[in-house]
Amino acid sequence: MMSKRFQGKVVIVTASTQGIGYSIAQRLGLEGASVVISSRKQENVDEATEKLKGQGIQVLGLVCHVSNAQQRKDLIYNSLEKFGKIDVIVSNAAVNPMAGKNTVTIMETQESILDKMWEVNVKAPVLLTKEAAPHLKKGSSIIFISSISAYNQPLPWAMYAVTKTALLGLTKVLAAELGPDLRVNCVAPGIVPTHFGKILTTNESLKKVILSSSLLKRFGTTEDIAAAVAFLASDDASYITGETLVVAGGTPSRL
Repeated sequence: MMSKRFQGKVVIVTASTQGIGYSIAQRLGLEGASVVISSRKQENVDEATEKLKGQGIQVLGLVCHVSNAQQRKDLIYNSLEKFGKIDVIVSNAAVNPMAGKNTVTIMETQESILDKMWEVNVKAPVLLTKEAAPHLKKGSSIIFISSISAYNQPLPWAMYAVTKTALLGLTKVLAAELGPDLRVNCVAPGIVPTHFGKILTTNESLKKVILSSSLLKRFGTTEDIAAAVAFLASDDASYITGETLVVAGGTPSRL
């Protein structure tokens, strides 16, 4: 039986119609939360919404590209209109235009790519937090989803990894700014077989390298990451803020 730590709570999870984001929304919903899920595509939103409703979860599905200012505002407004409050924000949305490309150093990365990663991976979480914070009451929780690559910046994902490193610092600063009323934490997932990380989990040579660095010798699951988020967002973690929880099977994770 799933515990009900989020009974009566309202949770927003960005980029949550598949992969890690979906599992986070599902886990919190099964623990009693009303969840607001979002994606850039209406068809993905509709499909995920129906799946969650089929599991008895109260859910609102919205189209939201997190770098679009109006869509961010609509995400907050419609969540409040539907459920009357917001208790947890999980910033999961990210882009990596270099995924699947040949090795490109940071010095070779085009300015348009740098701008896109900065807009979605760093700036959007800041602005979403800024827009949501006035509506969050004492005891509310904000979670950023970083990556193990924040600690180990691999080519050709180096610039993506740097944006994820930025979230570690952002977590510390916002925890200080928004405390003591709000808690701000971060989860850094290891390699998980999702569409986003497909190149890392299907290439045999890359798989060997990745698994050799993991003490548990396996990839993570989306459920592993969702469980960590559920802990940090819950009252079980009421004395934890400004921290990053690495969920990567023992992969080295120190700057």
